Amino acid sequence: MNGLAGKVAIVTGGGQGIGRALSLRLAAEGCKVAIFDLQPEAGAETAALAGDATVKTYEVDVGDYQAVQEAVGKTQADLGPIWLLVNNAGWDKPMPFLKTDVALWDKIIRINLYGPMNTHHAVLPLMLANGGGRIVNIASDAARVGTSNEAVYSACKAGVVSFTKSVARELASKNILLNAVCPGPTNTPMMAAVLSEGENAVKWKDAMLRGIPLRRMGEPEDYAGIVAFLGSSDANFITGQTFSVSGGMNMI
Repeated sequence: MNGLAGKVAIVTGGGQGIGRALSLRLAAEGCKVAIFDLQPEAGAETAALAGDATVKTYEVDVGDYQAVQEAVGKTQADLGPIWLLVNNAGWDKPMPFLKTDVALWDKIIRINLYGPMNTHHAVLPLMLANGGGRIVNIASDAARVGTSNEAVYSACKAGVVSFTKSVARELASKNILLNAVCPGPTNTPMMAAVLSEGENAVKWKDAMLRGIPLRRMGEPEDYAGIVAFLGSSDANFITGQTFSVSGGMNMI
């Protein structure tokens, strides 16, 4: 990709799963990558996989506004002006909505909606001062079509998509471009935890595969190219867009 070499990129939840694949791709494109993750040991493993590239891990709870502000400030002091923010951190505990409670709603919303809002609020003033930047928000196809047993998560991800469009409109004239990427079902540690094991897990996975024209689950690496593209100068005329990367599951 053009224009990424030497740029500073923050990837939330960059220690494993999709976040790890995004971090490694951005590092391979020449970015200096800051991983924000609750599990610094996972971030360290990602950094080791990146070889000689500059990858630095910060232990951050994205739902903690003050912690995000401090980590963003440290990142710019350590690595230089922040060019790209990738909001990837997410969490869910699927179950029927009527079996959930307020405590679960609060946790899901704190991570999946407040988390990106916190990082935007911390990073955007720096991008304005630096003369521009790029933000890629990892949403979900659940935001576009809904998902059974993930009502609150789906609501959060739909909020992220709308938030992305709104801020993209506000800041387009400032050379700050924002876009959203919506993964489909993906082989990640979170998906493994959701599926668990046994006959029901096999049935659920088979049902998902039947709905995907490409007849496979997504892999973390399937999202790295589009995120790198949207952060690069190749995407200088794209903002406020939502891209589904789901093997054709939802052709919207």
